[in-house]
Amino acid sequence: MPSFILYSAAAVAEIGGCFAFWAWLRLGRSIYWVLPGLVSLIVFALLLTRVEAMFAGRAFAAYGGVYIAASVLWLWVVEGQRPDRWDVLGSVICLVGAAIILLGPRPQI
Repeated sequence: MPSFILYSAAAVAEIGGCFAFWAWLRLGRSIYWVLPGLVSLIVFALLLTRVEAMFAGRAFAAYGGVYIAASVLWLWVVEGQRPDRWDVLGSVICLVGAAIILLGPRPQI
């Protein structure tokens, strides 16, 4: 459970940081959006390193599923675009994949 909380917080930080750049470059907002975006991306990186995983690649792979689901949630909550059934199905598949990667039995090294 702590890994899921860290992944969720990391996803919010990453999506928020990337959205700040999106707002600046695609929505015509002030360049000052970049400053909190950079801070948010730093927080994302720090949170992702706190996940209990022996290898970075496995931690990043499992995070990918959480990121996809969080992005679809962002689409709905922040951007006001309701996800369609394909968005939801894809998110569920990704979360299942992330759980398999994160929780699968591993030999102790």
